[in-house]
Amino acid sequence: MTTSPDRRRALAMLVDAEPSGCTEELLMANGFSMDLLAGLIRAGLATVSPERVQRGGEVIVIARLRITEAGRQALPD
Repeated sequence: MTTSPDRRRALAMLVDAEPSGCTEELLMANGFSMDLLAGLIRAGLATVSPERVQRGGEVIVIARLRITEAGRQALPD
């Protein structure tokens, strides 16, 4: 499977953030689009899970992405 430079960069970020992964916000702040992130998930290269976080007195839900084994294999050695 060929992987675009942006996909490789996003996957590399997820590898570097193991085991906790990266939030959707952090990935977007690093220039990755929602379409790219959704494409990683659809392709099975990453997973997403909701996470509840308390900020002040408010609970918010964030999306956390983690790389899959297929995502690791898509990265060059």
